[in-house]
Amino acid sequence: MSEYLSVTSLTKYIKYKFDQDPHLQSVLIKGELSNFKKHSSGHLYFNVKDKNSVISAMMFKGNASKIDFEPKEGDEVLLEARVSVYERRGNYQIYVNKMHIDGIGNLYQRLEQLKKQLTKEGFFDQNHKKAIPKFPKKIAVLTAGTGAAIRDIHTTINSRYPLAEQVQINTLVQGEQAKNDIIEKIKQADALNVDTIIIGRGGGSIEDLWNFNEEDVVKAIYACQTPIISAVGHETDFTLSDFVADVRAATPTQAAVMATPDQYELRQYLQQTNLSLTRFIKQYMQQQRKHLEHIASYYKFQTPSLLYDQQIQKRDDLEKQLKLSLNLKIKNQQQQLQLLVNNFNLKTFKQHINREQLANSQKRDELTKVMHKLMDNQKNNLARKLENLNNLSPTNTMLRGYTIVNKDDHVITSTNDLAENDNIVLTMKDGVVDAQVKKVRCNDE
Repeated sequence: MSEYLSVTSLTKYIKYKFDQDPHLQSVLIKGELSNFKKHSSGHLYFNVKDKNSVISAMMFKGNASKIDFEPKEGDEVLLEARVSVYERRGNYQIYVNKMHIDGIGNLYQRLEQLKKQLTKEGFFDQNHKKAIPKFPKKIAVLTAGTGAAIRDIHTTINSRYPLAEQVQINTLVQGEQAKNDIIEKIKQADALNVDTIIIGRGGGSIEDLWNFNEEDVVKAIYACQTPIISAVGHETDFTLSDFVADVRAATPTQAAVMATPDQYELRQYLQQTNLSLTRFIKQYMQQQRKHLEHIASYYKFQTPSLLYDQQIQKRDDLEKQLKLSLNLKIKNQQQQLQLLVNNFNLKTFKQHINREQLANSQKRDELTKVMHKLMDNQKNNLARKLENLNNLSPTNTMLRGYTIVNKDDHVITSTNDLAENDNIVLTMKDGVVDAQVKKVRCNDE
């Protein structure tokens, strides 16, 4: 077995070969920065790519501090580097000593141009954004069928709001066919009558995410009638789909949070609302009970005849005034008639007078009918009021089995006004009972 090499031994040997080759100690490379990251230590980690190939690269803090520009994704750069092997992963990479800018990367240039064009055409305007439903019944999730994105979305929705039905639509998110597949799946989801659509995938380089920068994909999202949450890439990744979507989420997990309420917060809100409503109802009932007790203690209800005594007297006065008014009017008419008789020849105006007398008689009869009708209406109204008052009379209440409790000549309306051994008087429909309180029990005890 001694002839077999370990992985470490082979890797060290390959690294030795790389390090000993003078042609690999200083190479000049031209390419585009991709997947660029600046570590907290100050070292730079990135890829250098062209149309056909990608090389892993890193630049130590000391050399990175000498760069005369701020590197970013998509920059076309000129590099001076050495080639070596990273033993831990067993892959070759370049260690950059110098970096110079060489223009803007093609993809980023296309991205900026398309972004300006679509912005000018109004695809990113806020007035086109649709609100995300607060309590969704059905959510469509457009992403790859496997991977962390779909797991994070499903787990978060199930945890926050399990009432929402999830419709998983497997979608290509990378590759040449992905653009058309994304467009087709957006239209499919829009026809399902769901409340919200989540479009998402994990992070990656600009070329990995490029399908979500395609103009046709942006227009498909814009034309969708269902609110869309875009969750493409990680927090630092931005695509045109993020700008045209109704809401942009930094991660797929955040998209699920935006799409659903938190069941635990809803439960707390419902509990607080229930407590507030119960407290309000109790307070309202107490107020209404006090108001009813106050009205019941009003002196006119203790003596109902006070409510209609003056009305009877008022009716008599009105009847008297009506009779006087009628008699006075009849007398005036008679006097006018007499004046006419005196002023004119009876022979000449006999027929006229007869007609006037007949008309006067008819008016008298009509007036008398009106008076009797008015008096009948007043009597009927009074009778109804007397009947209503009689129904409210304490005497009738006692006839139905109720009793009036008095203590020291005062009517008792609450158990709080009584104590043990108090002497009380019970007034019933057919007499009075003297009694003594044995025990007081209140409703709230």
